[in-house]
Amino acid sequence: MTATTTFSDAFLRTAERHAAWGAQQLEAFNEFMPTGPWTADLDQRLYRQAERDLRISVLGSFDTSEGSWLWGWANPGFGGTPVVGAADEIRRLGAAHGIPEFTTDLVDLSAFDDPRFAVETLAFGAMGALGASGYIGVQASPEGRLYMVPDDPQVPRAVPDAITLPRVLLTGTGLFGGSSARAVVAGYFDHHGVTWRQEADRISADMPGGSTADILFDDIGRVASVGMKNVTR
Repeated sequence: MTATTTFSDAFLRTAERHAAWGAQQLEAFNEFMPTGPWTADLDQRLYRQAERDLRISVLGSFDTSEGSWLWGWANPGFGGTPVVGAADEIRRLGAAHGIPEFTTDLVDLSAFDDPRFAVETLAFGAMGALGASGYIGVQASPEGRLYMVPDDPQVPRAVPDAITLPRVLLTGTGLFGGSSARAVVAGYFDHHGVTWRQEADRISADMPGGSTADILFDDIGRVASVGMKNVTR
């Protein structure tokens, strides 16, 4: 196992396309989940927090003392069982798109400046690649954190909204320092099934309700402005 100080370009390219949508969806998921104590029955794929039960799938676990991430499919206690279905799908996606973080059984994050932030980035990237409705990270032991994604239709799905669109897009473009703002914006609209068009300095999208969003980019590719105009149909 070789420690790395950065994520691969393949991981970052994948994660950035899901960044704005993922941030919006994670916000919706966190609002949906009550605060309170939790329990998990992994054999039954059941997670309970306060009085809310969720069907879940395990992504992996993080050893806080070693700074290492173990995918669920590589865990001898879980591998080959239904509870690691999400991890199995991540491995398939990683193999298909050449993403080493998704296909390496034990990912050493100890050399990152902040390994705990790095593991959240990895889990967030996996959530986005799966199109999952959120992710959960809990302290399962003194030195171990368990990460799961919900696999339950009761979790609400975020919808595109003209009022919050500027904040959502700017949040997404700020999550990965060297990210392509165009890729973040395009990925957001793709996730929501919104028709969009690209021009030299902008992306325009047909928002629900008949309005059009115009996202302008500056000379170095950053989001310069997000505007809305009503269109009569």
